[in-house]
Amino acid sequence: MKRMNGCERFISALRKEEPDRVPIWELIVNQPVVEGIMGAGGTYVDLCNHLDLDGVTCGEDQRLSWISGDEYTDEWGIRWRVGAGGLSYPVGGPIRDKEDITSYEAPDPDADWRLKTLEEFVRRFKGKRAIVFLGHESFEFSHYLVGGMRKLFLLYAREPDYAFRLADIISRYKLAVMERAVEVGADVLLTGDDYCNAHGPFMRPEQFRKFVLPYLERAVGCARKMGVPFIKHTDGYLWPIIGDLVDCGIDGLHPIEPAARMDIGEVKSKFGGRICVIGNIDCSYILSMGSLEEVRVAVKKVIAKASPGGGHIISSSNSIHPGVKPENFLEMVRVAKECGKYPIDEKLIKEFS
Repeated sequence: MKRMNGCERFISALRKEEPDRVPIWELIVNQPVVEGIMGAGGTYVDLCNHLDLDGVTCGEDQRLSWISGDEYTDEWGIRWRVGAGGLSYPVGGPIRDKEDITSYEAPDPDADWRLKTLEEFVRRFKGKRAIVFLGHESFEFSHYLVGGMRKLFLLYAREPDYAFRLADIISRYKLAVMERAVEVGADVLLTGDDYCNAHGPFMRPEQFRKFVLPYLERAVGCARKMGVPFIKHTDGYLWPIIGDLVDCGIDGLHPIEPAARMDIGEVKSKFGGRICVIGNIDCSYILSMGSLEEVRVAVKKVIAKASPGGGHIISSSNSIHPGVKPENFLEMVRVAKECGKYPIDEKLIKEFS
């Protein structure tokens, strides 16, 4: 088979085809691991080039207002705190009641600084590595803005019209930014709203279909309109709603989390003709605390289960977070390149599937 570049390999897998080898990509690689591999001052771009990853991820740019050394607000008025490893998490939102929703205005999606990082990625990677643009639908930003999931679920129960109004504000903004991203040069759109934890969805399936799924459908429709593939990211135990995700037309599902009892072989068996499965090397134990041999076995198992026939992109089960051992991530990439060549070795499939 003709050797492909990263972009060709990635898009081929999203089309449920067999490329020359299984593509390798990560949604996020946090800076401690980047510097653990590249040295102090190393960048994500340096790492992608060094490891020859097939896809790169880029989000929108935000102007931040720092409150203190570890807290800031973004353009939405959401307050964030920087925790261990440089990870930020929301600690408060600007919306207190339904009157705030009535008067709330989203940031400007057309701000001239909004896609500066993406423009740089397009200059560096276009046509070489697949450029995946990370956007959102409405669920996560809704609970960020109102100050937590509990408050959002109360809004669903008591003031559903205002919940829809808030979701519409967020969705219009996010769709406008995603359209611009494709016009600038993004190859793939992805939304990152998490719907589940390890035990199951955050809400009943009927609530999910009422309050959340319509906005995912809008995001998928945006990708269709712009002529690019769409990847849905959500952690957790997805089985109660996975059929809804597939039915709305996603091209890929990430990360199919094994710690949440999601077996990538089972997902591939049931839905492999309709979606590309993306994942799922465990980053909670294997990549964080496991031995190199455990990493090798985990990679071979995932390839044996998910790669035959194409339609598989290999990645961690969430991200390369600050707790991941750099040497384990390097071994994951090495073994994936060694064992992921098509056609997948029949002995490997027999031994590890």
